[in-house]
Amino acid sequence: MQIRYLGHSCFEISNQQTNLLLDPFISGNPLAAEVAIDQLSPDFLVISHGHQDHVLDVETLYKQSEATIVANYEVATWFQHRGLDRVIPMNQGGQTVLGAAQVKLVNAVHSSSMPDGSYGGNPVGFVLEMDGRCIYYAGDTALHQDMIQIKQEYSIDLAILPIGGHFTMGLEDALEASNYVGCDRILGMHHDTFPPISIDHQASKNLAESQGKELILMQIGTSITL
Repeated sequence: MQIRYLGHSCFEISNQQTNLLLDPFISGNPLAAEVAIDQLSPDFLVISHGHQDHVLDVETLYKQSEATIVANYEVATWFQHRGLDRVIPMNQGGQTVLGAAQVKLVNAVHSSSMPDGSYGGNPVGFVLEMDGRCIYYAGDTALHQDMIQIKQEYSIDLAILPIGGHFTMGLEDALEASNYVGCDRILGMHHDTFPPISIDHQASKNLAESQGKELILMQIGTSITL
């Protein structure tokens, strides 16, 4: 399984059979200026909630590929009403198979509205299984104890967690979230894109290490193998 970071909370997760693109916010992110959005060809666009910094490039990517949108009911049908018919509407607790991956929607504590201000339903995170590995992608969220249930059901190999604070949990709460889900390997997201969520990378890594955690802060455009 390859994980490529495309900035903010956007990741490309793929193997030889299936390409998932999570929360596409590329064209509006100056830090992701080197990402060639026209070269992306996802099979599925997996959306955690309706805010613009998670859905901005959905239509562009949908139209240039054969991608299907996977999101909560309100987000999926909002795009459907805009003429994007390849959608899989879901909600918390639901599971589906996406090519070579299996995805379950789990709770997130945040807000959700669409770019036009309309209701975006409940925000979600994802537990994603592929190639015998299991990832928890938290989406935009505060720390919440529903995360404990994830550890009871899954063995998480990598926790992708927001760490920028201000709009989501910060690093301290993300470290506690890693305890809740039973995974000491954290891939940080939702940081540095805007001034309120800027972080000190070295200080953040030091804090994580002091608690026995590995904090991965990827450069935009780079990949890791899980």
